[in-house]
Amino acid sequence: MHTREEDPVALMQEHGVKPTANRILILRALLGAGRPLSMTEIETVLESVDKSIISRTLSVFREARLLHVLADGSESIRYEVCHCAAEEEDSDRHVHFHCTSCGRTFCLQELPVPSVTLPEGYLAHHVNFIVEGICPDCL
Repeated sequence: MHTREEDPVALMQEHGVKPTANRILILRALLGAGRPLSMTEIETVLESVDKSIISRTLSVFREARLLHVLADGSESIRYEVCHCAAEEEDSDRHVHFHCTSCGRTFCLQELPVPSVTLPEGYLAHHVNFIVEGICPDCL
């Protein structure tokens, strides 16, 4: 039994995305990983799904705000599921940790992104907070 946050069909419906077999597979892979994945990692997990389908699906998910896109300092961007469907406020923001030894990036759900007060005239659209170091597996 899936909780609502783990149910790919319910998440897609909340974000206004039509569930299809491939979209469900891709979202299930992202949910199951428990951490942000690069395109290459998604392709490895889903060997039977064409790369172009994965790419198009990630674009659809991004447009629907179903994914957070992370630049973690590595050469590829990573994707993680956004559980918050609200347009005005993303309550799903948290700190990420990028291991410089194994290259994996982890969600630190318990650590909210620190608040930043910008000077007058600036409007933030996205905040990306990455901590780099060595993960417990590599330590």
